[in-house]
Amino acid sequence: MRHKVTKLDTRATKTPRTKPAEVRLDELMNAAERLFLDKGVESTTINEIVEAAQVAKGTFYHYFSSKNEILEALGKRYTDQFLVSLETAVGACAEGDWLGRLRAWIYASVVTYVDTFHIHDIVYANHHHHDRSNQAKNAILDQLQGIIEGGTVAGLWAPENPRVVALLIYSGVHGATDDVIATRANDCTAFAQTVTESCLHMLGVFPENSSASLKQSGKVR
Repeated sequence: MRHKVTKLDTRATKTPRTKPAEVRLDELMNAAERLFLDKGVESTTINEIVEAAQVAKGTFYHYFSSKNEILEALGKRYTDQFLVSLETAVGACAEGDWLGRLRAWIYASVVTYVDTFHIHDIVYANHHHHDRSNQAKNAILDQLQGIIEGGTVAGLWAPENPRVVALLIYSGVHGATDDVIATRANDCTAFAQTVTESCLHMLGVFPENSSASLKQSGKVR
């Protein structure tokens, strides 16, 4: 006997015609990012973006007024994701392990930047990551400053101005990593460790002190 398909069966198996707005937006930005990386921003057209994302051109203009505007949104997303990677690395350390947290922050900054510099160079070709109005960048600095201040309270170091030290470490890590990116090194692990130790020197933390503290915190056995 054949099974008769009822209207109820049809309704139950029907899939939604439209995707949630956040999914469409994410797909649109992903398509733009891929094209920008493959062809460059100038050579990519809005028509190519909407075709790659499989959306109508009107959908693009619903979210963005121009190609530059989607590029700015990609820049914000990049910095937000960078911040999340730092938060994850720091969050893996014990709550009061300020030395471990600082080491994790610096190390993750180097590795994450090396892994994502192609996107960074696209989204910040005209508007650099050090833009004073970049709120996400300021959030990264606030995160770093909080670690430095926590270590100060714990008596691990005593900087005269934690904000200045945070700025120096932030800018120094970024600039130093640009150098290793330029050399096209296959493995940045040793470099990341060297940058980490050099930054710690600014706070008066040297390898022997660092190792002793790490052993106490269980990071080194």
